Amino acid sequence: MEKIDIMINGLPGNVAKTMTASALKDDRFNVLPLSLTGQEIENKTINIDDITFELIKPDTRDEKIKEIKSQSASFIAVDYTHPTAVNSNALFYTQNKIPFVMGTTGGDRDKLEQTVRQASTPAVIAPNMAKQIVGFQAMMEYAANSFPDLFHGYTLEVIESHQNGKADTSGTAKAMVGYFNKLGPDFDVNDIKMIRDPKIQEQELKIPKEYLTGHGWHTYTLKAEDGSAMFEFKHNINGRDIYVNGTFDAVMFLVQKLEESDSTRKLYTMIDVLNRE
Repeated sequence: MEKIDIMINGLPGNVAKTMTASALKDDRFNVLPLSLTGQEIENKTINIDDITFELIKPDTRDEKIKEIKSQSASFIAVDYTHPTAVNSNALFYTQNKIPFVMGTTGGDRDKLEQTVRQASTPAVIAPNMAKQIVGFQAMMEYAANSFPDLFHGYTLEVIESHQNGKADTSGTAKAMVGYFNKLGPDFDVNDIKMIRDPKIQEQELKIPKEYLTGHGWHTYTLKAEDGSAMFEFKHNINGRDIYVNGTFDAVMFLVQKLEESDSTRKLYTMIDVLNRE
């Protein structure tokens, strides 16, 4: 099988570094030695596994893309940048006909989806690239649609903990709130408790110290008004391997879609990726 060219954007960010290190060891991929980065990043390059990656800032990427395409006419972008870059990056990809996997959370998600629908190349976008969590979300969506108001009169508490470098509220937590609200509680996403303090994470939540710089712990607690019943849902992820595997599955899904010349649909989610397996 011929290797698939991918460009992992977001270096020198931790998630992008993890993705890059894993992709370099994956026989399915050829990783282009370039990465889109933020304008504020001072370094021009970064080394990963003895390979030097050129960091491309927004003010030079329009010119640089011509050179990139002359070297690799067809590649898939994997985006793990910053929430503030989501929409501008998506516009850049679609304008340059670059299929992409958007793993970055945040941004204007409605605008993001609209950008992809109007594009000529496909993309997979999801607030979470971990297949098992996506499957859990699908189960909750089914419950919400099948048993509306099942938890009428219950209160909801949502706590999400991530490494302190994560700037925005978890997109997964926001999506889950939507499902829970259909089940009865009236919860405002602005009331999601974000924990980014390593001391609280280690001492109170008991997150292993080695994962303080890379984790995603979520707890959703439903309580009856009179205190007679309590239901709790959790998904605690240590490290980033689960996201790497899901992201690479999304890349392979896009490869299949690009081979289906009769496909007119452009916007896909991780649910679509799961349904193809």
